[in-house]
Amino acid sequence: MSLLELADISAFYGPSQALFGVSLSLEEGEVLALMGRNGMGKTTTLRVISRLLAHRGGTAVFDGHDLARLPAYRAARLGIGLVPEGRRCFAPLSVRENLIAAARPGAWDLGRVVALFPRLGERMAQQAATLSGGEQQMLAIGRALMTNPRLLILDEATEGLAPVVRREIWEAVRRLRAETGLAIIVVDKSLKELASIADKAVIVEKGRTVWSGAFATLSPEARRQYLGL
Repeated sequence: MSLLELADISAFYGPSQALFGVSLSLEEGEVLALMGRNGMGKTTTLRVISRLLAHRGGTAVFDGHDLARLPAYRAARLGIGLVPEGRRCFAPLSVRENLIAAARPGAWDLGRVVALFPRLGERMAQQAATLSGGEQQMLAIGRALMTNPRLLILDEATEGLAPVVRREIWEAVRRLRAETGLAIIVVDKSLKELASIADKAVIVEKGRTVWSGAFATLSPEARRQYLGL
């Protein structure tokens, strides 16, 4: 059984339908690149997985549990860790407080997060609001890891960051892939970086899965047709 299985998911924002049939599957330890042009349903799909948005049709199963029956906090307790687009750190809290606020028992603790992002160790007492954008992104990833997830979801984790910081984030993701058993879903625009970490890809267009397979088999034709590349 797959760790995560979405089948023919439909979802709405009020009366407006956003997903019309999204399907994907992910095994333990796999990295999946969720791809598509802006506004095609990637973030909505991630919101369904993390239960920030209920789906109305199809099935969503994580580790044998029907996600339709679960609120977001219970999905998080099952092991779904979300790094949302825009970071959304707790601005008035310190770096340490942001990290421990989300902590659950497991291998990921303050020491391990600092080993992954040494810069956070230098700023433990600093307010999150005073961090740079790159440091806030590191904090958002560290906060998700402190929940000790089995699935880590990264929604545009390098968007708007300086090149040197982007490299740090990607190197951290490569370390997570190589050194842990985490399953990871990544949304990002950099095909070069995605190719270095992703086992498989799913492309969403107008709220539907239009392509899925091993990342290495993503053809130039599919890139042009669905990604405009």
